[in-house]
Order: sequence, then structure tokens, then C-alpha cells
Amino acid sequence: MTPRPLSALGWAALLLALGVALFPIYWVAMTSIKPPAEWSVSPALWTAQAPTLDNYRVLFDPAAVQGKGLGGVSASATRAVVGSLVASVSATLLSVALGLAAAIGIVRYAGGGSPRAALNILSGRMFPPAAIAVPFVVVFASAGLIDSYAGLVLVYVAVTLPFSTWMLKSFVEEVPREVEEAAMLDGRSRIMAQVLVTLPLIRGGLLATTLFVFILNWSEFLLAMVLSYTRVITIPVQLAKYVTATAGTLFGVQAALAVLAAAPLVLAGYAIQGHLVRGMTFGAVKR
Repeated sequence: MTPRPLSALGWAALLLALGVALFPIYWVAMTSIKPPAEWSVSPALWTAQAPTLDNYRVLFDPAAVQGKGLGGVSASATRAVVGSLVASVSATLLSVALGLAAAIGIVRYAGGGSPRAALNILSGRMFPPAAIAVPFVVVFASAGLIDSYAGLVLVYVAVTLPFSTWMLKSFVEEVPREVEEAAMLDGRSRIMAQVLVTLPLIRGGLLATTLFVFILNWSEFLLAMVLSYTRVITIPVQLAKYVTATAGTLFGVQAALAVLAAAPLVLAGYAIQGHLVRGMTFGAVKR
């Protein structure tokens, strides 16, 4: 079937939707290179009149920029970037590994004892973070996990594991059992057949799930805020701290950190875009 070309009205609607979607990204990127005098002028400046990288420099060296209206930034953002990387990468790898094991157990071994086991696991995502934040604080405080990477990783895994299990379950279901059985006839054990046959076949779905889980962990704010104090800090918590800086709201510094926070996600999405498209559509048609 030959696709029909878009009409003039269709192109207009598409461009309008694209503009609405991309404008916040443009505005944050533009604000990140504006000097303090241009942050909140009226009327607003759509482009930076005097572009500067001071907002980025002050992130990692607060003393580097003096007398330019960037006072109030007292701590480097390096610790926040490292904290987000350590917590998000560790939690993502652990969540995807456990989710894959759970998905294979449910699909291949009827794990959970009920056909609705996967749905019961997914129900864990139905609770808003605000509803589970206080119980996590109470439990983690008694276990000595407050303000630690271990506690942050555990809570990230607990929140994202239902999501990774449900996604990977649909991908594993699309792989016929016969391909694993053929590998077993060649002398492979059941586990090795799944490692050597099933995993390569769901590689696109595995990469897509990993990226989605990483995005959830990287952008988590509420749980990171209530479970970290001084030793551990993440980028979303650091962004919130700039709102209460002594010199007022640091729009440009916030925007600079937001651009740096978005960069890994954009680069990762671009690097695996081929697998990402396949992963998003894999499992859409049920046999």
C-alpha cells in the first residue's frame, strides 16, 4: 500500500506539534548560555544576546566565575553527576538482569504459580512515589541504608523492576520454544540455550528496556531527595538546590545542568536507535 502524502494542513499540524515538543528543549539550551542579566528580563529574549559558558563553568568550579551574578553556587556539581551515574547505571543493570530472569521464569517455566504473575508484578508500578517514600525511609533508616549508594540502588531497582519484567516478558514470548529446543538437541543445556539463542534474538528489546529503565533511574527525584542527605546526591536533587540558592533562583545554572543531564540520554538513544525502534515494536503482534 502506497502511503498518501501529507496535505498542507497535515504538514502545518506536524510542524506545530514539532515546535511545541522542541520549544522547551530549545529554551533550556538557550538559557544555559545566557548571562544572568538576560535570564528573566521583560520582554523575554528568544536568543542569547551575549552568549557565555559561565553557567557551565560555575557548575564544576563555583569559584571560577567572580562578580558575574552567579553567587550562591557553593558546591560543585561533580558529586551529583558521579552520584547519578553510579546509582543509575548500577540500578539499571541490576533491574534489567533481574527482570530478564523473572521474564524467562514466567514465560518458560510458569514461574509465579499463576498466569497473572506478570500483571501482579506490574501492579507495583501503580503506586505513586509519594505513597511509598515514607515506608522506604522508615525501613531504610532501621537498616542503615539512608544516604548511601546501596540504599539508592535498591530503591531504584524496586521501582523499575516491574517495568523491566513486563517489557522483557513480551519479548521473550515472541521467541519460539523450538529454537531453544533445537540448541538443546545440539548438546546445550537449557540455560545455555537461552543465553546463546534467546538473548541474541531479543537484543533489540533488551537494549530498549535498558534505555527506558536508565531514563527512569536517571530522572528520579522524590525518592532520591528523601533517601539522600550529604554523602549521596543526584542531578535532580542538585537541580532543586539551585532554586533555594542564597542569590536567588539560578535559571542559567539550572539550565546548564539540565543540558548536561539530558546529554547521556540523547547520546544513548542515538547510539542504539536501530535497536530501539525494533525493541519498541517487537512483541506488538501476538501469535
